[in-house]
Amino acid sequence: MEIYSNLRQGEKGAWISIGAYVILSVLKLTIGFLGSSDALKADGLNNTTDIIASIAVLIGLRISQRPPDKNHRYGHLRSETVASLVASFIMAMVGLHVLGDAIQSFWVPDKEAPSGLTAIVAFFSAIVMYFVYLYNIRLSKRINSTAVKAAAYDNRSDAWVSIGTSIGIVGAIYGFPIIDTVTAFIIGVLIIKTAVDIFKDSVLTLTDGFDEEMLDTISETADKVEGVTMVKDVKCRAHGSMIFVDLTVTMDHTLTVAESHRITEEIEDEILKINPHSFLQVHTEPDYM
Repeated sequence: MEIYSNLRQGEKGAWISIGAYVILSVLKLTIGFLGSSDALKADGLNNTTDIIASIAVLIGLRISQRPPDKNHRYGHLRSETVASLVASFIMAMVGLHVLGDAIQSFWVPDKEAPSGLTAIVAFFSAIVMYFVYLYNIRLSKRINSTAVKAAAYDNRSDAWVSIGTSIGIVGAIYGFPIIDTVTAFIIGVLIIKTAVDIFKDSVLTLTDGFDEEMLDTISETADKVEGVTMVKDVKCRAHGSMIFVDLTVTMDHTLTVAESHRITEEIEDEILKINPHSFLQVHTEPDYM
């Protein structure tokens, strides 16, 4: 199936993210310690959580490719969502650690200003992560993968964090060392915010929450199909990049089975134009009005 082929392509984006984060986290932590920069060390710790998040996405994409079995009739497409949920907890723990270290640094007297090399490393990292973001966002659009899109947005936020880190370090170099510590504190907050956002999105999907605007669009699309007298009920739930749609529509009770079936196929075709990665179940009821 095309959906499984897309999941395999999505693994490339996860691997590129993992490779970039491994190299950059080692570089930032090493230069951060040698160059006395709390902000760069915090940014390096941020990237270690990104490694875990990217590995979680990779594992999720792998498991999602398993076909339906006796216990998973709808397949394993939600595995990437479960992996994201686990990653959010790990990211939150690291964020709290970064915040704790930053708060302690506020009380360190006569703090040494960071070296200029730390600012260069931070800016270089921002450029690298922005190019990784561009690759992953294009890949996510091509294969319609929510997991790769989430990874791409994480790449973009990391690029902005690194830019903020370089600005904070430059301020510290020019006589305001407290700026470096403040930047580390802000990075800790950003890590926790990202973790909370991933947690909320994952829980919404796992509890069968769905975008209300998309529900309305699907309902309106079905209602416009000739032969449908009313859309009685519509339910949707997300499984990775796939959405499962359950529709109940009413039709003229004098229609034959063949005619009703033709109309349901037309409903499916119209909804697939909105989202090609949809699995639909259309139930028909007679309208005696």
